[in-house]
Amino acid sequence: MDFEQLVKRAQKYDDEAFYELITLHKISLYKIAYSYFKNEHDATEAVQEVTFRAYKEIRKVRQPQFFTTWITRIMINYCSREYSRKKKTSLQEVDKGVEDSESSTLTKIDLEQHIALLDPQLQTIVKLKYYHDLTIDQIADILECPEGTVKTRLYKSLKLLKVSLAKEWL
Repeated sequence: MDFEQLVKRAQKYDDEAFYELITLHKISLYKIAYSYFKNEHDATEAVQEVTFRAYKEIRKVRQPQFFTTWITRIMINYCSREYSRKKKTSLQEVDKGVEDSESSTLTKIDLEQHIALLDPQLQTIVKLKYYHDLTIDQIADILECPEGTVKTRLYKSLKLLKVSLAKEWL
């Protein structure tokens, strides 16, 4: 069945069609959530919450071909809010985990800590680009902003990360 027809059926509260749509997107949604929370429990909870929200709001999808962008945006917004709420606790957990890690893991955790210190908009772009391998064009569609804005924010993010990491490594 055509993807757009599947979305239209789901908008008419066809549970089977909605289930198929979620099945098609659950892995990418989980990856996005995991990139924010770094644990299976919170990532799974995020997918469940976003699935519920999408089910309630499916009729708000104006153009069926943009369902993927729409549900990805819901996930990013949910994760950003929850991450901000849990940020203090999760940074403390990362600090405890650093003591027990190997040096290669230390570098990864260190980088993730520096990314966590960026503005939420900049974090989102870095995560979509480097954790999920999305193109500038795809990121612009998801965030509903011009490609030039995405490029500028990505450049700014990388510059800030470079400065931040350089200070720590000196």
